[in-house]
Amino acid sequence: MRYLKALGFTLIALILTVVLNTKFGDTPPLGKLLNPFRGFWQNAEPRHYDKENTLKIRGLKGTVSVAFDERMVPHIFANNDYDLYFAQGYITAKDRLWQMDFQTRFAAGRLSEVVGSKAIELDRYQRRMGMAYGAENMIKVIAEKYPEVGKITDAYADGVNAYINSLSPAEYPIEFKILDYKPEKWTSLNSALLLKLMSATLAGGSDEFYMSNILKKFGPDVTKNLFPDYPFREDPIIPKGTAWDFKPLEIPKAPDNPTSMQNSSIRTKQKVDGIGSNNWAVSGSKSASGYPLLENDPHLDLTLPAIWYQIQLNAPGVNVYGVSIPGSPCVIIGYNQKVAWGVTNVGSDVLDWYNIQFKDASHKEYFYDNKWNSVKQRIEHIAIRGGETVDDTVLYTHHGPVVYLDNKKPKKFSKAANVPTGHALRWIAHEGSPDVYTFHLLNRAKNYADYRKALTYYYAPAQNFAFASVDNYIAITPNGYFPLKWEGQGKFLLDGSKPENDWHGRIPAEQNPTVKNPPRGFISSANQSSTDQTYPYYLSWEFGSYNRGHRINKRLTVMNHATVDSIRSLQNDNYSILAEDILPTLLHAVNTEKLSATENEAFNLVKDWDKFYNADAIGASIFEIWQAKLGMEIWNDEFGGAVPMRMPSRDRTVELLLNEPNAKWYDNVNTPQKETRQDLVLHSFKFSVDSLQRKYGSIGKSWQWANVKHSHVPHLAKIAGFGSKTLMNGGSKSSVNALGETNGPSWRMIVALGKPNKGFGVFPGGESGNPGSFFYDNLIDTWTNGKLNELLFMNSKTDQSNHIKKRTTLTNN
Repeated sequence: MRYLKALGFTLIALILTVVLNTKFGDTPPLGKLLNPFRGFWQNAEPRHYDKENTLKIRGLKGTVSVAFDERMVPHIFANNDYDLYFAQGYITAKDRLWQMDFQTRFAAGRLSEVVGSKAIELDRYQRRMGMAYGAENMIKVIAEKYPEVGKITDAYADGVNAYINSLSPAEYPIEFKILDYKPEKWTSLNSALLLKLMSATLAGGSDEFYMSNILKKFGPDVTKNLFPDYPFREDPIIPKGTAWDFKPLEIPKAPDNPTSMQNSSIRTKQKVDGIGSNNWAVSGSKSASGYPLLENDPHLDLTLPAIWYQIQLNAPGVNVYGVSIPGSPCVIIGYNQKVAWGVTNVGSDVLDWYNIQFKDASHKEYFYDNKWNSVKQRIEHIAIRGGETVDDTVLYTHHGPVVYLDNKKPKKFSKAANVPTGHALRWIAHEGSPDVYTFHLLNRAKNYADYRKALTYYYAPAQNFAFASVDNYIAITPNGYFPLKWEGQGKFLLDGSKPENDWHGRIPAEQNPTVKNPPRGFISSANQSSTDQTYPYYLSWEFGSYNRGHRINKRLTVMNHATVDSIRSLQNDNYSILAEDILPTLLHAVNTEKLSATENEAFNLVKDWDKFYNADAIGASIFEIWQAKLGMEIWNDEFGGAVPMRMPSRDRTVELLLNEPNAKWYDNVNTPQKETRQDLVLHSFKFSVDSLQRKYGSIGKSWQWANVKHSHVPHLAKIAGFGSKTLMNGGSKSSVNALGETNGPSWRMIVALGKPNKGFGVFPGGESGNPGSFFYDNLIDTWTNGKLNELLFMNSKTDQSNHIKKRTTLTNN
């Protein structure tokens, strides 16, 4: 009997061992996760560290010194470029390895290797969109034409791998343990994938399908009226009246009938109005110090770990501080001892769809330029955890990949709904480019000429590069690879058989719009139109709304004796130009006799509201829902039917409300009566009050904007408990402080040029990617409160400062 009991307990122990070390669905192997020696317990980090230590790392050419300040920002001092980027890769991986791994797997279409077959359609989509194809082209171009860039990315990869090789399974970041996989060797291709992922984020929207459906339903006159090629109000990035001191290339002629006039049932990924970024610089003539001030706050979908990683890089010829992309070398936004720079998204039209006519069902040939041309095949091998590898064949034309063929698109995968069948994708992200070299040069720039040279190597995603220098230059350049197109090319679906519809090369980099030291004493951008209508080239027919840019320019125009504090005040400006434009008209249109007691109380609150989207503003909550619902009321009956179409822009809606009180668009074509502007304004107001009352109860504190907006920073993989708390802050899509629920300023920076330069900055997160670290989210409260940290800029590794809390020596000996 004793032996039977012993055998029973042994079997139970064996079963538990197997069960606790096996991954079931989304549940990690609990035995591994809870193991006190190798599990998540090992990921807890102390807040305080040894003040000095030495790490022996194979691969370094010399000794590298790293000082860590009180926010654990690394300040790296190396004697050569190889060691500098090796150390950047090593130190960044030490803090952000899982984030780097996960994002590159996502970009490459390799998540099935980690989570199994549930990610197969996502992986297919990423590969069919050509993400890896574009990254491979980048590596190929770098190897052939820019070997110095290859040395940078290779050194960075060597550093990442040195860190990976130093880890035991117990030391893996916690997400590896939860998802039960291990990090793999890093290569330059991984860094390229991250840069292509930025193009997908910032230059991956498309409206051609909607616009083609609109054109077919309403005709060219209505389409042009509701979707104009230039907005009725604009405050462009390059000031109006700026002269163009170049001879433009011959502009391609628009062909007859260039559009592919096919109805599409596709609901594409639209550009989101109001989501964008800000940057500006004021000259010394408008500052208290007599030197320029530069600001930047790029707005992105916020995550923990934080999108950016603060770092200082010092080696012969370079001493730069700013933020980097974890997984990619150099500083992307920052400053050195001579210059500062920052970026915002341009939003140029660099993604077009071409209808492809195949010869037959074999899809081996397609019709182009009056003849049949061979289709190239790219075989994608998708490894699946717990299953067999799937081979997926993607067809490539000279335009790019045909993402989905007819009847081959998955019906239950939401991202696939964004893509038409039988169309080829021409996208700037597929181009090989040396973008890293731009930042390598900017990190070392000493003056305006260096800035202009650096920009010539940058392709995508197109950015507005703001610049300021200690010798009192300010400048801004909407910059990137801009295709040379005829006017309006890509506004609608294109016929892929006509050579006239191809991209016709590029706008010369030196002819990209730019302005230096404008008479008004400042430069700025907020994703609005790049230029006025005198610029000879076509960039796009639609940019971001003018609201934020106009507010910035109004305040900078009257700003004199500017300081860091006055720039920070503008950075956190919650005022709404949208409310300024339309609220008086809306209030005038409301017949208060038709309001209930609660509605009258709400009406008085929004009437007395100062148009600032402050955290405690109830009027902001009412107005936000009101104006959004009104836009739906005006357009949804004509543009929200079975055939997918987009609605006119917010700017066009404002123009309609202000200047066309009797427009036919107010009438709901689905009802027998004729609605007026007044009817829609009243109904949408009542809706806003009712929806707030249903969700938040009677008018009171719960109606305050911060509570309604519900800002927070989620975990990158949406792992519960690893995101932030709800952040009680203000801001809106129509404010300079463009903060939404999970989208907003991913890095706020101000640089006061001078002798010496001083930097101030913060992002919503921390340096560490470990949820068990104090430095995972220690900066969120500072960011939420609209404050900035003074940044420690060291001039040598021997600098003494109370801000330095730890020093580490990296050596090969």
